[in-house]
Amino acid sequence: MLKAIVFDIGQTLVEYKKPLNWSELYRSAFESVSEKFGYVFSENHYQLAHRILTKYNTRVNPRDYEVSSNRIFYEILSAMDIPLKDIEQVKYHFYLYFKQDASLFPEVEETLKKLSDKGILLGTLSDVAYGMDNVYALEDIDAVIKYIDYPFTSNDVGYRKPCAKGLKLLSEKMRTDIKEMAFVGDEEKDIVCAANAGIYSILINRDNAKKNYGQNKEINSLDELLKMFD
Repeated sequence: MLKAIVFDIGQTLVEYKKPLNWSELYRSAFESVSEKFGYVFSENHYQLAHRILTKYNTRVNPRDYEVSSNRIFYEILSAMDIPLKDIEQVKYHFYLYFKQDASLFPEVEETLKKLSDKGILLGTLSDVAYGMDNVYALEDIDAVIKYIDYPFTSNDVGYRKPCAKGLKLLSEKMRTDIKEMAFVGDEEKDIVCAANAGIYSILINRDNAKKNYGQNKEINSLDELLKMFD
């Protein structure tokens, strides 16, 4: 019997309109930062920012360990001749560019509430983009965070999926045996992460495309999870 469910955030709980790989949007994101704060960037500045962000783009250069936002943005600000004291406002508006059209999927709030009401422990484990601080990464689930007992990201763990350390840490924090947990995600790395940890894997497949990642169960909408606890 499952006692705990851990969720990925992006495209599982929250829908993002921007592509998973932000490479083509680096320039437009920094153009919006320039417009907001009056920075003047040269073509060389944009190219340097693109080079640094590509280095930390896990869709291009996968890594198991997490890197802090300060490390990434200190490099960017130094390269783009932006005062280092401006780091927080630059980070916030860079991330905001990609998050501005984010929204919870329609069934999420009711599903999480009902699972919580049934006494199921709930958590998240989501890889952040470019070291995005939790204050930004978790604000997209602000409306439902009251139902989530352990809202974790790769910042809390120090490692990224499919490394199993995050799910194992959540098992310890939840004081729940691995065999009594499930992990719900939309990508192959989510399913592989669950397998690496020995946790029951559930693929949320909203577009019904054929996806064989080795998942234990496949659902099309999160409210299907409720049937597991009837």
